[in-house]
Amino acid sequence: MNRSIRKVAVLGSGIMGSRIACHFANIGVEVLLLDMVPKDTSEAEKSKGLTLEHPAVRNRIVNDSFQQTLKATPASLYSPTFASRVKLGNFDDNLADIKNYDWVIEVIVERLDIKKSLYEKVDALRKPGTLITSNTSGIPIHLMAEGRSEDFRKNFCGTHFFNPPRYLRLLEIIPTNDTDSGVVDFLMHYGDLFLGKTTVLCKDTPGFIANRLGIYAMVQTIRTAEEMGLTVDEVDKLTGPVVGRPKSGTYRLSDVVGLDTTVHVANNLYASGEGSDESRDAFLLPGVMQKLYDNKWLGDKTGQGFYKKIKDEKGKSVILALDFKTLEYQASGKVKFETLEGTKTIGDVSKRFAVLLAGKDKAGEFYRRTFADVFKYATFRIPEISDEIFRIDQAICAGFGWQVGLFETWDAIGVKNMVTIMEELGHKPASWVYDMIAGGHESFYRIQAGKKQYYDIPSQSYKVIPGQESFILLSNLSDGIVWKNAGANLYDIGDGILNLEFKSKMNTMGSEVIEGINKAISLAEKDFRGLVIGNESSEAFSAGANLAMLFMFAVEEEFDEIDLMIAQFQQTMMRARYSSIPVVTAPHTLALGGGCELNLHADKVVAHAETYMGLVEFGVGIIPAGGGTKEMALRCSDMYQAGDTELNILQTAFMNIAQAKVSTSANEARAMNYLQDKDQIVLNRSRLLAEAKQAAIELAENGYTQPKQRADIKVQGKAGMALFMAGIAQMRMANYITDHDAKIANKLAFVINGGDLSYAQNVTEQYLIELEREAFLSLCGERKTQERMQGLLNGGKPPRN
Repeated sequence: MNRSIRKVAVLGSGIMGSRIACHFANIGVEVLLLDMVPKDTSEAEKSKGLTLEHPAVRNRIVNDSFQQTLKATPASLYSPTFASRVKLGNFDDNLADIKNYDWVIEVIVERLDIKKSLYEKVDALRKPGTLITSNTSGIPIHLMAEGRSEDFRKNFCGTHFFNPPRYLRLLEIIPTNDTDSGVVDFLMHYGDLFLGKTTVLCKDTPGFIANRLGIYAMVQTIRTAEEMGLTVDEVDKLTGPVVGRPKSGTYRLSDVVGLDTTVHVANNLYASGEGSDESRDAFLLPGVMQKLYDNKWLGDKTGQGFYKKIKDEKGKSVILALDFKTLEYQASGKVKFETLEGTKTIGDVSKRFAVLLAGKDKAGEFYRRTFADVFKYATFRIPEISDEIFRIDQAICAGFGWQVGLFETWDAIGVKNMVTIMEELGHKPASWVYDMIAGGHESFYRIQAGKKQYYDIPSQSYKVIPGQESFILLSNLSDGIVWKNAGANLYDIGDGILNLEFKSKMNTMGSEVIEGINKAISLAEKDFRGLVIGNESSEAFSAGANLAMLFMFAVEEEFDEIDLMIAQFQQTMMRARYSSIPVVTAPHTLALGGGCELNLHADKVVAHAETYMGLVEFGVGIIPAGGGTKEMALRCSDMYQAGDTELNILQTAFMNIAQAKVSTSANEARAMNYLQDKDQIVLNRSRLLAEAKQAAIELAENGYTQPKQRADIKVQGKAGMALFMAGIAQMRMANYITDHDAKIANKLAFVINGGDLSYAQNVTEQYLIELEREAFLSLCGERKTQERMQGLLNGGKPPRN
C-alpha cells in the first residue's frame, strides 16, 4: 500500500496526547485532537449560563489540555503559529471524523478495558487501511487488538513516543503477530525521515526496550546510592554529563518525570516479570523511593521530591536537596571526588569510562557496582526484548538522552576487563558474552570500511548496523581525514565533498578553527567541488568565538592584536561566502555569535530543527563583528519595499542583536532572518550531514559560480541612526538599560545604519565590515566590556553594569 500521511487524529489530549499533536503540527500535518465530553459543568460555566450541550463545555477538556501545553516550557511547537494546524473536538461529536484521517493515534488512560472500548468505536468508524497505533508505555500491544477486525489488526501497532516528543528522539515501534510487515516498514521509515526520530523496532514485552532498561538502571542506581550513603547531589554529579548523560542526572530526572510515573512503570515491570525476569525483585522500590512516594513528594508536580525550590530571605530562588537520613531539605553542597578530578582533561566521554571505573574512592566503587549490575541485566534481556545489541543502545540513547549506549560503554571500558569486574561483584553476564570472547571477538562493535558493525549473537559474527546508508558518521571515518590540527578535522566524505569538523571545547572558534576553515576552502577549491562545515557534537555546532585570547589582549590593551584577530575572522567569513566552491553549513543545538555569523555567510544552511541561533555578542559588551551586523543590514536591505516600512524592518534586526535574542528553533531562526528561504530544515539530526552533503553536490552540479561582493546594500544613514538613538536614550532614562548598554546600542545603531551618512544610500559590504571592526575595537577598550568577558569566562552570566 502506497501511504502518505496528510491528516492525523490523536485520541486523548493529556500531556502526551497534546504534545504528540503539536509535533505532528511541527511537520506540517493537519491534526485532529479529541478528548472526552465533561460529565458536569464547572462553576465558571454555570455562572455564564452554559449547559452541557454548549460547544465550549463539550470541548472544555481538550481546550484546557491543549492550552496548558501551549503555555508550557520548553515549547512543544517550533512556532506558535503552528497551533492553527490542530483542530480540537470531542469523542461524542467528532470521533466519526476519523474516517477522513490517515493515522489514528490513541493516547488515553493506561487501562486496557477503556482502550478496548474506544477501539471498538474506532474500528466501526475508520476507513480500511487507516493506521491505528497506541502510545501505551506498558500494556501489551497484542491484548489491545484482541476482538478487532482483521483490517484493524493488520494496521495496528504500538508507537511509543518519549516525553517531550519534540525533544526526545526515541520512537519505539512495537508490532503484534498480526501487524502487516508493510505497516512496520512504513512506520520505521516515516518516524525517521519525517518525525526526526530514532525509530527502534521492539518486541511486545513489558516496558519494551528503553523503559525496561532505563527504569531498571534508575531504580538500581538509587538503591546502590542508598546502600553507599551517597547524597542526592553526589549521585546527580556522578550520573550526569561526566558519563555523557543529561545534566538532570538521576534524582533530578525523577523529579522532572514525576516519581509516580517511575513507580508506576517499576510496579508494572515487577508484576509482569514473574517467571520471565531473573532480576524481577530489582523493580521493588528502594526505601527512599517508597518514603517519597508515600509522602506524595513526587517532584516538580507536587513542589518537592528529591529536590525542593524555595525563596531565600532576599527573594532569590534556592534549590535544596533531600537529606535521606533526616528527610529534611538542605542547601546543596559542592561535590568533589578524586576520580572525577582525573577526568577533567578528558574531552571524549568514551575515554573517561576506564578512568572512572578504576577510581579508588566512593565514586569508583559506585561506577563499578552500577555498571556491572546494568550490564548483566542487559545481557540477560537478549533475546527477550531484542535480538540485536544495537537496538538496545539506540533505544537507551534516544529515550534517555545518553551519548553512549550500554554496550558501547562496555566496549570503551574493555569487554574482558569489565567481565572480570562483574565476576568479582557477583554479576556474571549471560553465557553468550563468554561465547563471544571465546570466539576471539573482544568488542561488541567495530568499524570496517567506514561502517559500524555489531556482534550478532546467533551467527557469532559481525554484521553492519542497518540504515547507515542514510547517514554520515564522522566517527567512522578516521581513515578519511585529509588534514587536521588541534581544533579541527577535515574529512573526505566522498563524491568530491569535504567536511570540516570543529574539535574545540563547545566548538568555539579560535585560531585553530579559523585556520581549519581557510585550509578546508583552499583544499576544496584545488581538488574538490564542495565543502560542508558540520560536526556530531551533542553540545553545539559552535558557541561562538573563543573569548579567552580576546579578553587577554583587551586587558593588556593590545589593540593592534585585536584588530588583526578580528580582521582575520572577518576575512574568513567573507571567504566562506565568496569562495569558488559551494560552502554548506550544518548547524544544530547552539549556533551563537561567531557560530551564527559563519552560517550567515554560507551558500546554504542545512539546519537541524533544534537549532538555537543568535548574535549574542551584546551580552559581553561588544557587537557582532564577524560580518554579523553587516549581514543583517544586507538582509534588511534585500527586504525593503517602497514606503516607510524600512526602518521597521531594520529595527527588528537591531533589537534581535541588542537583546542577544536566540531562536528557540530553526523555524524561529528563519523568522528572525538568520535562515533564509533557500536554507533547509532537517528533522532527524542523524541525517543532517548527509543532507548537507547532498545540498553541496546539488549546488556544484547546478553550475555554482563564485559570487561577487555586494555593493548595493541600502543603509539609512543619519535619519535611521537618529531614530534608534532617541529610542536608546528613552530606554536609558527609564532605567531599562545601563549606561554601558546604551553605549553598545549606539555603536550598533551607528554600524547597522551605515555610519555618519547624510542620507539613505547604497554601500558595499567592505564598508560595513570596516565600521563593524572599528566599533568592536572601541568597545574592547571599555572596562565594563572586559568585566563582562571575564564574568563569562569564569562560568557565570555576564553582569549588566
